[in-house]
Amino acid sequence: MIVTVTAHPSLDRTVSLEAALTIGDVQSAAGVREDAGGKGVNVAGVVAAAGEPAVAILPLAPSDPFGAVLAETGLQTVAVPASGRVRSNIAVVDPSGVTTKINLPGATLGPEVLDALVDAVVTAAEGADWLVLAGSLPPGAPEDLYVRMIRAVRAAHASIPRIAVDTSGPALRAVVEAGGADLIKPNEIELAELAGATYGEDVDLVDAVTVVARELVPGRVGAALVTLGARGAVLVEAGGAWAGSPPPITVRSTVGAGDSSLAGYLLAAVRGAGPAERLRSAIGYGAAATSLDGTQPPTPNDLPAGDIPVHALPN
Repeated sequence: MIVTVTAHPSLDRTVSLEAALTIGDVQSAAGVREDAGGKGVNVAGVVAAAGEPAVAILPLAPSDPFGAVLAETGLQTVAVPASGRVRSNIAVVDPSGVTTKINLPGATLGPEVLDALVDAVVTAAEGADWLVLAGSLPPGAPEDLYVRMIRAVRAAHASIPRIAVDTSGPALRAVVEAGGADLIKPNEIELAELAGATYGEDVDLVDAVTVVARELVPGRVGAALVTLGARGAVLVEAGGAWAGSPPPITVRSTVGAGDSSLAGYLLAAVRGAGPAERLRSAIGYGAAATSLDGTQPPTPNDLPAGDIPVHALPN
């Protein structure tokens, strides 16, 4: 079982353009779709589509129309009662796959809702293999909300489940400083911001993120899966580091690709795969997501047919 938490869910609206985006111009859309989104919801959707049990926890008002969109996914969910409506995220995608995103703020969550959310996480985490804390924090939430969840789960369930965190900025920094996460999944920009690092223009990106990640692993976090977009991804664990690159694909939308990468990693992990295969699965699912419209979860049938080379990096 993989349990995910989406403290700041979103209704993802993806607009596909007939031509490249032109600022200040009036353009025609080739199509539009709506998906129940938010990082944790996206991860749970990919896991469930692959046939593994998943539960998505999120705050949701009973009258929010988002509930109907979420119900259509068929996901098993735990909805913590809240007020207000789930935010909308708008993605504009041109024919070449270039994506422009506008993320709107969601409803403010009061202390009582946050307490109920933590309690729901502790209850659902019992017996789970992985707990995924994913996405930005909603208005009103403290920067250490994920730290509170980690500590509450550890106090109730000791070393099980393993905990993955996919967030950024102060929320990610709070998790890393507090310790307790088994895995973090930043992209290269989020990792640099976390570590206060910069990448030189002439520096190989794989080498650069590996150096930064090794400063965190295993002292602050158990492992780091760093996604690099079209460059693939890097996995750094206490026992070593690995890098891999995706096969050639036609990019339709990059929205949710990182979430699918994390789901791919977790799917391989719960099936007992080693680090190289976990990284290969992460890259494959991330690539599959970019070949689909919107934030629909890729299925095993969507995985790219090409080779995904993975190699160990020198110590």
